Amino acid sequence: MEAEVTIVAFQDIFQNEARKKGIYTDEYRQLSAQIILDKQDITRLGVKDGQRISVKNEVGGVVVAAKISDDDPHPGLAFMINSPWFNQLVRDDVCDTSIPGFKRIAARVSPSEENVTQISEILQRMRA
Repeated sequence: MEAEVTIVAFQDIFQNEARKKGIYTDEYRQLSAQIILDKQDITRLGVKDGQRISVKNEVGGVVVAAKISDDDPHPGLAFMINSPWFNQLVRDDVCDTSIPGFKRIAARVSPSEENVTQISEILQRMRA
């Protein structure tokens, strides 16, 4: 099962605090490597809170943990914390303001048996 979503990035104070402890910590990964999905999308995908989700688009892909949204219904709209995992889905080119387009990232999500993408793998991709 696969679904198309639009991902919006956001900042999180808890993730920012975890980053200060180190990007290689489990706390940072748990807070950063996740996608928040609407209950309808979670049900349609047949996954549960915390299960792994593959997130892909024409730019790249990662495996992150699914988190069920507590907000009002928003099927087709997902949220990811601005992190190295989210950045794997963002185009390199920038607009006139030299800021990448973070607001509406089209992606496909599906259940995954793979492990959550490790920060070391993401950093290796960035060096290539």
